[in-house]
Amino acid sequence: MPRYDAGSLADLEARLERDDPRFARSLATGRPIRPREYRRAGTWAALAVSAVVLLVGVVVAHGLLIAAGLVFMGVAAQLLDPTRSRTGR
Repeated sequence: MPRYDAGSLADLEARLERDDPRFARSLATGRPIRPREYRRAGTWAALAVSAVVLLVGVVVAHGLLIAAGLVFMGVAAQLLDPTRSRTGR
């Protein structure tokens, strides 16, 4: 059985706390939640709202609503990308 270095485990714990503090707190309480990269309820809601805006724009034949729906749908679809980088966090 391999022996683990206490320093590397402390580094891993610190990185987890820095990257996703909500997930780290939930692990400490014994009731873990999904990590940040798997929490996408808001993204699905944004995608649904943008689809509704796009459809309303098509039905009403309003160019600005169509353009806004397409742009917001692109943004929401980009948020669904599982490989997106987390730069700036």
